[in-house]
Amino acid sequence: MIKLPQRTCIVCKNETLKRELVRIVRSKDGEISLDLTGKKSGRGAYVCKCEECVKKLIASKMLNKAFKMDVPQEVYQNLAKELNFN
Repeated sequence: MIKLPQRTCIVCKNETLKRELVRIVRSKDGEISLDLTGKKSGRGAYVCKCEECVKKLIASKMLNKAFKMDVPQEVYQNLAKELNFN
């Protein structure tokens, strides 16, 4: 039996297969970016690929809590643009 890795969306708290979520990563130098490969080093936060979760993530600035830092608004805007949820 193969055990597939699961992660929890920081917005809706649903546990889902890792490959069905989007990973957002904060590197050691504080840069925040999308990690489409799931292999970038740094602190990761997972969010569902659905528009509802992405919009809630942006509206309530949940990355601030996940990464324990103030995340600039342009980072949220760039994430929405990269995920095609403008």
